[in-house]
Amino acid sequence: MAASSPNPKRVLVTGGAGFVGSHTVDALLAQGHEVRVFDNLAEQVHGAGVLPEYLAKDVEFIRGDMRDIAALRDAVAGVEVVFHLAAAVGVGQSMYQIANYMAANTQGTANLLQALLDRKTKLEKLVVASSMSIYGEGKYLCQHCGEQAPGPRSREQTQAHEWEVKCPRCGQALTPIATDESKPLQCTSVYALSKKDQEELCLLYGRTYGLPVVALRYFNIYGPRQALSNPYTGVAAIFAARLLNRRAPLVFEDGMQMRDFVSVRDVVAANLLAMERAGADGMAMNIGSGSPVSIREVAQTLAQTLGREVASEFTGKYRAGDIRHCFADIGRARRTLGYQPRHSFAEGIRELAEWLRAQSAEDRAAEAAAELEHHGLTA
Repeated sequence: MAASSPNPKRVLVTGGAGFVGSHTVDALLAQGHEVRVFDNLAEQVHGAGVLPEYLAKDVEFIRGDMRDIAALRDAVAGVEVVFHLAAAVGVGQSMYQIANYMAANTQGTANLLQALLDRKTKLEKLVVASSMSIYGEGKYLCQHCGEQAPGPRSREQTQAHEWEVKCPRCGQALTPIATDESKPLQCTSVYALSKKDQEELCLLYGRTYGLPVVALRYFNIYGPRQALSNPYTGVAAIFAARLLNRRAPLVFEDGMQMRDFVSVRDVVAANLLAMERAGADGMAMNIGSGSPVSIREVAQTLAQTLGREVASEFTGKYRAGDIRHCFADIGRARRTLGYQPRHSFAEGIRELAEWLRAQSAEDRAAEAAAELEHHGLTA
């Protein structure tokens, strides 16, 4: 159990009824902080739109939407720390729900900052959830040309099923390497662009008004409480929903895409470090495991751990907005926050599987794939 804080705070968590938010709420309460949750209980995440059973009972809950600035003024009243975790999430869906994603994420963050400014009393700390998606492709190494930060693969390349990224200078195949924060940002989806807006708006506000702000670029988070029936959530949860219904995980491309899967436990630890320590104020940083895992391996490991002998289905298709490889260099978070991931992928998947065995899930992956195809977003 976490030790109580010697200096308890009044904390607002936007999106606090969700996956990362609810775990962060638990950790804050365990340290003795007073917590207020602001969440719209979106149907896509919460089904019937009722408070989830896992949400701690001793929080102050405000049901509200980030697009409602009046509700946000009530939410920020009297708090000392804000974790801004609320967002519409989903790379593929964002490509055809453009207005919704920009309103919820970009305008919603602007509304939050306006509400903070209008309340006159100064906040002590703002921690905002950013995303690895803002990098686009990760960093690569060319044996001839050195380190590269290539742009998105062309439609012609992906339609030809030439999945690997090529050197923009010499055209040779590239080797993926860990992506650090110096890598230029190249958003390949509306979701990514909206997360970049959230990060930059908050950091700009912090510089302008002297507020300590930390932007945490989360990589692929997994763990208990993911919204299993949301077909645009994390890939581990999407695969889990398929497997729980004894269906094959749907894998795009060839499944060899490399990602960084980080346990929600480690993400929560990073959140609290960002609140408690000043070393990262004014900065953006990666929060991941620091170890790459292929999408194919995620599907196989989940199937084995759940005892489902179901082979993955490889679609051989590309989704607009998808990248090939990106995994985290977490050196900055280690140096500035003392962040150290403590949960291996194998351990985290075992914990996830244990939780999954008591869950049921509506499998909507095929429905989501059909929606993407309808909008011409797969090839």
